[in-house]
Amino acid sequence: MSELEVKERHLSDELAKQPSLVVAYSGGVDSAYLAYAAHRALGEKMLAVTALSASYSARDREEAEACVRRARFPHEFVETDELSNPAYRANSPDRCYFCKDELFDKLDRLAAERGFAAVAYGVNVDDQGDWRPGQRAAQEHRVLAPLLDAGLTKADIRELARRADLPVWNRPASACLSSRIAYGLEVTPERLRVVEKGEEALRALGFRQFRVRHHDELVRIEISPEELPRALAPDMARRFVEIFKPLGFKFVTLDLEGYRTGSLNTHLVKIAG
Repeated sequence: MSELEVKERHLSDELAKQPSLVVAYSGGVDSAYLAYAAHRALGEKMLAVTALSASYSARDREEAEACVRRARFPHEFVETDELSNPAYRANSPDRCYFCKDELFDKLDRLAAERGFAAVAYGVNVDDQGDWRPGQRAAQEHRVLAPLLDAGLTKADIRELARRADLPVWNRPASACLSSRIAYGLEVTPERLRVVEKGEEALRALGFRQFRVRHHDELVRIEISPEELPRALAPDMARRFVEIFKPLGFKFVTLDLEGYRTGSLNTHLVKIAG
């Protein structure tokens, strides 16, 4: 048995010990595989739940629903309203804490009302190196972390999701739209819509891995290093200007370091270290 198979078996065994389970399901590969594994272990005694809010893009919802149709695990949506919380809108470095606290509060109540024994989410080994205050909220709500407990990395999860034929197995890393807005800049529905429109436009140009980073009057476009040469072409620069100036930005910039996860968190991780 390979190391990955050992981890997979450990995950399955631990999930099967739960009488029933609610899985926080965003539609990304981690939560998708966790929902799939929980369904295999528990059958109809599990429920995947997706939170809908202004920070959750229409694209993410479409992909989450497509994965549910493929894997056929029980699934529901709930509404969350983190934007009503001034602490969340203030967009300090611990913004994610307030979002996850709202989410897990909703899931705790749903679990209690419906008789589910526990709530779980898709944090994994690789998530331990970045600035992730949402994990503090998970600990406070006693949310289970089955992928982390099984020692699964992001690469492990992608491979297991590929074997399970989940359509998101190779989906680029994603995060809520608020994560694109620079710390200290208020999170508003308008700014979230601007980010979503900008990213849809980049996707329409054929780019696969990117982020639109909102710095008030300036937009910082991150494109994966593999795709960066195409982004650097003069004609593409003109396309970026044509897209982002009408969205309200005075300055349109391309980040020469390219896309990297959590670029807004880099200095925070260094400080924490």
